Amino acid sequence: MKKHPCIGSFLANRVLAPFCPIVKPIFRKLFRVEVMGLENVPSEACIVASNHRSHLDPPVLNSVFPEPLIFIAKEELFRVPILGKLLPHMGAIPVKRGSGDLQALEVSLELLERGCKLCIFPEGSRANPGEFLRPRLGVGILAIRSKKKVLPVYIEGADKVLPRGKSFPKLGHPIKVVIGTPKDYSSETDYRGVAQKIMEEIKALSRL
Repeated sequence: MKKHPCIGSFLANRVLAPFCPIVKPIFRKLFRVEVMGLENVPSEACIVASNHRSHLDPPVLNSVFPEPLIFIAKEELFRVPILGKLLPHMGAIPVKRGSGDLQALEVSLELLERGCKLCIFPEGSRANPGEFLRPRLGVGILAIRSKKKVLPVYIEGADKVLPRGKSFPKLGHPIKVVIGTPKDYSSETDYRGVAQKIMEEIKALSRL
């Protein structure tokens, strides 16, 4: 099997990747995942920016995107049993929340340059049901410095299936993923302003 350029470990390429075509449709059916706007996903590298209300959000996104997404994840998740062991093999990048992790930024820029699709949750942490948090600066920095397009995504219902404080999902509630159109912010210079614009794009998708 050809090695994927964005997930470098042996486990990811030889064990996890071969099962993706089988697991993805099963996951979507089991969790009743519906997707709108899949035709908007560009073939080239981009920044996937999504709202965040559940730990279920990353697998939901990976179940609908045609190729693996690389996630920026808070470093605390790498200490969670089992999940923490799998995250590096899935291409996740640990970030020290609130410290402005420059190493993670440089790795992210390198992956985007390599042609990967990088997923970031601009809010930085999970919001309460029906709410949006103020975006962190990082997504604005990535959008401007990488010169890659930003693909806004809205997820609805994952927090009903796996709410905050729960360890196991409760099946039955549908999950909707709405993918917007890519936007180019490479000519802008205001990191904070771009981060807010991206968040507004995500919010707009919640009304579709």
